[in-house]
Amino acid sequence: MTTLKLSQGPAATRVLGVGSTQPDRAVTNDELAQYMDTSDQWIRDRVGIIERRFAGEDERLVDMAVTAGAKALADAGADPSEVDTVILPNCTMPTPIPNAAAQVADRIGIKAAGAFDINAACAGFCYGLALASDLIRGGSAHKVLVIGAEKLTDVVDPTDRSTAIIFADGAGAALVGPADEPGIGPVSWGSAGDLVDMIYMREQKYLFQEGQSVFRWATTQIAPIAADAVARAGLELSDVDVLIPHQANLRIVEAIAKRLRAQGAREDMVVADDIRYSGNTSSASIPIALDHMRAAGTVSSGDVVLAVGFGAGLSYAGQVITCP
Repeated sequence: MTTLKLSQGPAATRVLGVGSTQPDRAVTNDELAQYMDTSDQWIRDRVGIIERRFAGEDERLVDMAVTAGAKALADAGADPSEVDTVILPNCTMPTPIPNAAAQVADRIGIKAAGAFDINAACAGFCYGLALASDLIRGGSAHKVLVIGAEKLTDVVDPTDRSTAIIFADGAGAALVGPADEPGIGPVSWGSAGDLVDMIYMREQKYLFQEGQSVFRWATTQIAPIAADAVARAGLELSDVDVLIPHQANLRIVEAIAKRLRAQGAREDMVVADDIRYSGNTSSASIPIALDHMRAAGTVSSGDVVLAVGFGAGLSYAGQVITCP
C-alpha cells in the first residue's frame, strides 16, 4: 500500500506588514447633493460618511491592488521573491476571467505564484487572512500576500441614493508569514444564504441592498461572531485593544462596539471609523482602516486587533490578529 506524504508548516503565523491605496479624487456629500436628493447632514446622520474616494475611468481594480500589495511588502521589508501565494478578495472585477490575483502577482514581481481570487464580498479580507494562515500552517505556502481590492463605482448606480452615498474604491493588503508566537487567531466564519436577497446585483449591472434589513442583521448578528473569534483565540473581550469591523456604516460600527462593551470589552478599546473619510470599500475596508490607524498612531505594533467582516452572501468572518 502506498502512503502519501503530507506537508507540515509552522505552528503559528502573523501579519508581517500592511499597505493600502485610494484614488486621489475625494467626493464630498455636497458634491453628491448636486445630482441626487440628499444633503451633507442627511448622509452624516444616517451612515456617518463625510467624503469617499472615487477612482477615475483609467484606474482599475488591478492597478490599486498592485500598489497596495507592493506597499505591504515594503512595510514588511520583504522581497517579492519571498512570496509564493497571492490571494485577492474582491467582488467587483469586471470579468471573472482572467482573475485579478495572477495579474497582480506578476506586476509586483511575484513569479510562478499560486494566485486566486475569492468572493466573500465585504467579509473577503477576513476570509483571505484565514486561508493564508492555514495554507502556511499546513505547509502549502511560506508567505502569502492577501489584497482586498474593489472598484465599487463600476457597479453602483450613481443616481441611487441608497448605494451611491456609501460605496467607494480602494485597496488594502497584508503580508502573512510564519511566526514563533501566534499572531493570527482561528477564524469564526459562516453564512446566511437564506438572506441572499438582501444584497445582490440588480439586472446583473448595479449593486442593490435592502439597507434597513442589512442594518438590523448586522447590528444584532455580528457582535456574537466577533466575540466568538476572541474566545477561539483563547482571549477575553477585555484583552482587545482595537476593534476594526468592516466599514459598512458608522452606525453599524458603533452598534457592534456598544454590544461588545456590554459583554466585557474595555471602554478605551479603540474603534475604527475610517468610513468617515473612505466610504465603504467592501473587502478593502479592514486593511485600509488598519493601515490608516497605524499611520495616525491610534494603533501600535503588538496591539490585539479584532477584525470582523460581513456583507453580501450573507457572509461573515472574524479573527484576532496582532498588529505588525
